[in-house]
Amino acid sequence: QVQLVESGGGLVQAGGSLRLSCAASIRTFSVYAMGWFRQAPGKEREFVAAISFSDGRTYYRDSVKSRFTISRDNAKTTVFLQMNSLKPEDTAVYLCAAAVRGGISTSISHYDYWGQGTQVTVSS
Repeated sequence: QVQLVESGGGLVQAGGSLRLSCAASIRTFSVYAMGWFRQAPGKEREFVAAISFSDGRTYYRDSVKSRFTISRDNAKTTVFLQMNSLKPEDTAVYLCAAAVRGGISTSISHYDYWGQGTQVTVSS
């Protein structure tokens, strides 16, 4: 069974940083595309960042492009999201997702497996 477990969330002040981790129980992890999404209460789930399975290509939503960095460590079957210069509007549950098809996608439907999420709260 594929499992994704996020960690690293917490409460930070605006301008602070957090590093999220997603530990994946996937034997063929290296061929999966990985993504981060977020969902705030009463809002739709939205794409944050993704990284491809092969060459490490990345893609970000515009609002985080200059502040967030997605990376992966295939040996540790882990994907990371480094978040800097956090803003109150970044407050949400952040969810890790894995796609069997390894290309980058911003679409929720592209991803096959999801973690339960980790809460990020940015105070003003």
